[in-house]
Amino acid sequence: MAGSLEGCVASLRSSMQLLDSSISILDSGVKDFPRLSRVLQTTRHFEIISEPELHAAQSALVSEIRPEVDALLGRVAAYLDKLERRERSLIAKYDLQAGRLSSSEERADKGAAATAKRQSEQRMRSLGGAGGAPGPEKNNPLAELKMKQLRQKKERLSYAVDRLTLQAQQRERQLRMSMAAPQQRLD
Repeated sequence: MAGSLEGCVASLRSSMQLLDSSISILDSGVKDFPRLSRVLQTTRHFEIISEPELHAAQSALVSEIRPEVDALLGRVAAYLDKLERRERSLIAKYDLQAGRLSSSEERADKGAAATAKRQSEQRMRSLGGAGGAPGPEKNNPLAELKMKQLRQKKERLSYAVDRLTLQAQQRERQLRMSMAAPQQRLD
């Protein structure tokens, strides 16, 4: 009986070894199972949906986005109006400042001209004697304007005379050259 028990024990030990090796084989095969389930899982990159569902999704998106876009467009329009008003006010301010500057320059020019006129009158008085009272033409602005126009006319006429003199000299040279050319041929 001891011999049969020894056979049972040996058979039980071999069964246990076989069971241990089976467990280790199953363990090594199952250990990678979560990764394999992720790898083998199918991923849908594109879903096929019906056209009415697509239109419904588009209209929902438009109804969701449109108020925000309208609000942003309103803000942009208001900002552009503000910038336009600012531009107009800056242009008006520039025009005003330019007008003030030109009028102050005119006043300064008039003041300098008046000072120069007073100085020239004083020089004339000192040269002409002590009692050199100004004539009626100096106090009259129309007479001053007429004098200015006459001076300008005199300058224009002197310029025209100079121009005509130069033209006459040039024609004389041309005539002399044309006269000299036949004489050179004869020589």
